[in-house]
Amino acid sequence: MRKALIYKLLIRRPETMHQTDFNYQKKDLPAGFSKFGLIFLVVGLILAVASFFVDQTRAAFNYLVVYMMIVSIALGSLFLIALEYVAGADWSTPFRRIPEFFAGLLPVLFILVIPLLFFNHDLFHWAHEEAVKEDKILQGKAPYLNISFFVIRTLLFIAIWVLFYFILQRNSKKQDTTKDQTLTTKNIRFSAAFIPLFAITITFTAVDWLMSLEPHWFSTIFGVYYFSGTVIAALAAVTLVVVVLKEKGYFNPWITDDHLYSFGALLFAFVNFWAYIAFSQFMLIWYADLPEETFWYLTRWEGSWVIFSLLLIFIHFLVPYAMLLSQPAKMDPKRLKFISVWLLFAHLFDLFWLVMPNMQPLKKGYVFSWIDLVFPILGIGIVLTVFNFISKKENLIPVGDPKLKKGINFHL
Repeated sequence: MRKALIYKLLIRRPETMHQTDFNYQKKDLPAGFSKFGLIFLVVGLILAVASFFVDQTRAAFNYLVVYMMIVSIALGSLFLIALEYVAGADWSTPFRRIPEFFAGLLPVLFILVIPLLFFNHDLFHWAHEEAVKEDKILQGKAPYLNISFFVIRTLLFIAIWVLFYFILQRNSKKQDTTKDQTLTTKNIRFSAAFIPLFAITITFTAVDWLMSLEPHWFSTIFGVYYFSGTVIAALAAVTLVVVVLKEKGYFNPWITDDHLYSFGALLFAFVNFWAYIAFSQFMLIWYADLPEETFWYLTRWEGSWVIFSLLLIFIHFLVPYAMLLSQPAKMDPKRLKFISVWLLFAHLFDLFWLVMPNMQPLKKGYVFSWIDLVFPILGIGIVLTVFNFISKKENLIPVGDPKLKKGINFHL
């Protein structure tokens, strides 16, 4: 049923193909995007730098959480773009520029990753030569888990993402002026090539930056787990911006509640998918009851981490499931705005739950620090600033796309 729903949303054409008067005029985004983005960026940057002087290790772990959150939004948005081209979706065409703007964060990753590479010894146990010498498991993983290969993989993956982003974005932008339909065909081919590379690179990224924080632990489903959260974060970010811009008249009168329903239905589907993968990973490890696997969950069941573990179920599944269950809820703008913000927080909370218990002083339980609040502020500032910067140079709607009128006329 879930696969059928996603398939229906991705490829279903409108039943009528009547023409729509479409006269798009480019407008700048609301001033609040730029204003609040700059404020959050400056305040977050100052506090983030200060936090590294106060507690370098904790700052590095928190920065990793926000870095992976930005990767989720940026890379997840590029995946949504590629998925639209490959699936031949119509309904999402009018909104494709929104994920294109979010995918513009990918080139920025070359800069954002530098502090993490610099402070790798604070993050990774396997980065210490003396630890590797005394640990047979780390010695066995050393051909893969070593600094040189780690840096090469990281930069290579970002380069691959940036390459496909520039290709897809360039053709989409060029189509606004040329109206050349062959550019859509080219993007379909490039998207088909990107999808398998996306699957490989996001899996290794999850293993490198998240799973290797505890190098003695492994899960064969961990890449899919991170993928599910990534798609939710990207969908939530796109949905939030679409609803806000629709309310401010940027998409009126072309966009209807049928379009919003598609966003709500996809969010609902991937919330269930995340829960399925999360439970599958836990159930298989619990059933096998192998010490080399169970200790990872036991760490998150010690001290105050047990509260975080229970809250994760409530925040990431039960609340969004209940709020998106009914059909009217999936097309209610106010509810979609709320649940989009909620799911963005849920994915950030999930990443925090994955990362922070690996920090040695926090293994027995969470202890609050102001540093934990600093980097989300910086992350919001980075996302809003980059989004606003790119949007000023491009149309908000892909006016040259041959599927645009079908997308505007879409109805359930």
